[in-house]
Amino acid sequence: MITGELKSKIDRVWDAFWSGGISNPLEVIEQITYLLFIKRLDDLHTLEENKANRLGKPMERRIFPEGCDDQGRKYDDLRWSHFKSAAPAEMFEIVGQRVFPFLRTLGGDGSTYSHHMKDARFTIPNPALLARVVDMLDHIPMKDRDTKGDLYEYMLSKIATAGHNGQFRTSRHIIQLMVEMMAPTPTDEICDPACGTAGFLVEAGEYVRRTHPDALFDAVQRKHFHESMFHGFDFDSTMLRIGSMNMLLHGVENPDIRYRDSLAENVSNESEKYSLILANPPFAGSLDYETTSKDLQRIVKTKKTELLFLALFLRLLKPGGRAAVIVPDGVLFGSSNAHKDLRRMLVEDQKLDGVVKLPSGTFKPYSGVSTAILLFTKTNSGGTDNVWFYEVTADGWSLDDKRTPLLPAEKLGPVPDVALAEDGHTRNNLPDALARWFRRDGDELQRARTEQSFCVPKADIVEQGYDLSLNRYKEVVHEEVEHRSPLDILADLERLEAEIQQGMSDLKAFLA
Repeated sequence: MITGELKSKIDRVWDAFWSGGISNPLEVIEQITYLLFIKRLDDLHTLEENKANRLGKPMERRIFPEGCDDQGRKYDDLRWSHFKSAAPAEMFEIVGQRVFPFLRTLGGDGSTYSHHMKDARFTIPNPALLARVVDMLDHIPMKDRDTKGDLYEYMLSKIATAGHNGQFRTSRHIIQLMVEMMAPTPTDEICDPACGTAGFLVEAGEYVRRTHPDALFDAVQRKHFHESMFHGFDFDSTMLRIGSMNMLLHGVENPDIRYRDSLAENVSNESEKYSLILANPPFAGSLDYETTSKDLQRIVKTKKTELLFLALFLRLLKPGGRAAVIVPDGVLFGSSNAHKDLRRMLVEDQKLDGVVKLPSGTFKPYSGVSTAILLFTKTNSGGTDNVWFYEVTADGWSLDDKRTPLLPAEKLGPVPDVALAEDGHTRNNLPDALARWFRRDGDELQRARTEQSFCVPKADIVEQGYDLSLNRYKEVVHEEVEHRSPLDILADLERLEAEIQQGMSDLKAFLA
């Protein structure tokens, strides 16, 4: 966890950006991201220098060229360790006029992040602000993976407004719940076809580090972890930069994060490639048939993005691959042929494992739309026996636009540091949901449909036309209320009427 002092430093820089005229939080993060990358290039160059000095050999891979440019200026001036101590005006000129043009021509450090640098723009408005940000970043202990990862997550949490194309941040605790339910292993190939800031991939990486600490000691496993385990697609270049840097700061050296319009491009070369999909795709309306991948149209004939993404997930998963994805409620009960066909596919052709209904305030302040988590396994041969349903009524945060925590930090999330008592459960259902998920083939099968979770046999779902909304199967217990007989109520009314008439007569006599 980052300290309160560190948070207040970031808050001060954030305020400086705002007062300096940059009010778009994505732009603020993007500028800080560029500077973090410049600092990282210098760190890598320094490591190479130290290695060459130790071995008494020339450097194998120089990031900053030797000597001077065609105007006689030293390339070394472009290094973070050199320009950080320059006067603000000189630093501003070096970074704006020389470092950024250099970044755009850079093959970089070999990470996918460097591929997204060709349109890097320097928009920090004045020398004083640049000097302040550089000073702050220089004093942050960036060698500690947890600190720099948490620092970046804290900055991302400050994106308080929805982005373009229906993008918005998925809450960290919801991401954690989905990752914990899927329990990624070191051999998985994980994909998020609408990755945004790469929150799902980051959390999956942290889960693997935490639960399989020995995996990274093996050379083959380590190479897989850094280069071929994580795959993220997006068609927003800002998000690609931010997502790549997020992975980099969380210790994944070269994730496969690249530009792809997931719904428009055919995925034949990617089909059946991934063993795990974690995603919260945008559900922002519909696309034209002409711009939609023909691969996906063969699976489901629709223009609705949420259905097309589900078809995409089915196409990308290997047989035996698993998925945990967020969908709007309409996917669960929509009455169009496309809705019904997709649900029938999930139940009949694949193995639908569970449906977790989320409270409607989960994505506030971005959206009040009701959503659910769909959990399924691709089998191509059916396998659905029972579908597990869970209704989350509280996720640990208030369900209004403020989304303030209802419990101390150690009691939040799906795996809290402190076990929750009954009153804690009423404010945070996530640990209970996670525990029951792993018992879905055991005692969960015996639960009554009046409880918070229960299992529904496949036959009942087929009978209901493949409707997957929890309310279709949940039984509500109505308390028996005893009502008085109508004659008793009328007798009371007559008595009250008589009292009123008597009062009016007494008042008339008094006034006469």
